[in-house]
Amino acid sequence: MLGSAIVYGLWSQEPVGTTALFLSFGLTAMIGFYLVFTARRVDTGAQDNKQADVADDAGEVGFFSPHSWAPLLLGAGGLCAFMAPVFGWWFLYFTAPIVAVGLWLWVFEYYRGENQNQ
Repeated sequence: MLGSAIVYGLWSQEPVGTTALFLSFGLTAMIGFYLVFTARRVDTGAQDNKQADVADDAGEVGFFSPHSWAPLLLGAGGLCAFMAPVFGWWFLYFTAPIVAVGLWLWVFEYYRGENQNQ
């Protein structure tokens, strides 16, 4: 991907496509780094052993939040933020508080209320 971006940038001299290809490479590198970093920290599971039984993989899978309104608020704020170039950059003045409140709720949702001890 990096090679394609370099060749495209030198050959076409077009800044928008070149930037998009370099950003795509950056996103791919971030995902690859995350997968490599996580794979080193996780133990080998029962699914990797050909001699394992189904019961060997039983147990707690992890913690999943049962309910949260914060992602909905963040999604609505993100939608409004990405509509700002269409309607005008002034629209971000109304969008920024929505995103800030949604982010605050999402970060601190287990520090207050009934979910405080989880």
